[in-house]
Amino acid sequence: MTPLDENVLTEIAAADHRPLLFVNATIHTLDPLIGDLTGADLLLGGAVVVGVGPGLHTAAGDDNAIVVDCTGLTIVPGVTDGVALAGLRSRAADRVGTLTPGNPATFAVLTAAPAGTSALHRLVWRYEQAAAVVVDGRFHALNGRRLVTEPPVARESGQPRQVTSPHLGMWIDESGFLHQELTADGRYDETRGGRPHAYQGSFWITGDRIVYLDDLGFWAYGEFVDGVLHHAGYVLHRK
Repeated sequence: MTPLDENVLTEIAAADHRPLLFVNATIHTLDPLIGDLTGADLLLGGAVVVGVGPGLHTAAGDDNAIVVDCTGLTIVPGVTDGVALAGLRSRAADRVGTLTPGNPATFAVLTAAPAGTSALHRLVWRYEQAAAVVVDGRFHALNGRRLVTEPPVARESGQPRQVTSPHLGMWIDESGFLHQELTADGRYDETRGGRPHAYQGSFWITGDRIVYLDDLGFWAYGEFVDGVLHHAGYVLHRK
């Protein structure tokens, strides 16, 4: 069993074909049927989750998995659909971001949260404080050190994008805490609680659905409903 430190990267580099198994964690699956799990394991097979729940570590030897000890840590999905979190999606098939078998292995590993702060609260507000960020089964950040120096979209094309959409502009949530600007070059910039550039990255709009790829490497989703943007549990109106 390997602690969540640089030794994990060394072991992966020596045999990156082996499955990854995160054990002894508190896991918020965001799946209404599975719920929250304590002392549970998360098994990855490449870029997807292949198992979640207690006792998976008993088969780690059979699977030749790299076992990562997450005792005292919390795992939360790194792909969030604000519309689903707001309870506006009724069908399970429409929900994204749950840590269930077959879904993308994209999540954050968090240290103990301050009293009165939930794991989901920290996912939305302080993602950069994660002990680790895993995107599609690969570590993108570990203990404050960014392992990916540029977002994946920067490698897709060397040409700047030009976005045409009626949804461009500044969006502000009802409390004034969150300001999100969507610009014509396909970039977004968020101010949270007066903290400028809290999150920055690329976005794509298809119809009334918006997909975000943050420069930290995680994905998020939102939806425009009757001129209102629902994103990460926030309700935003255009300025």
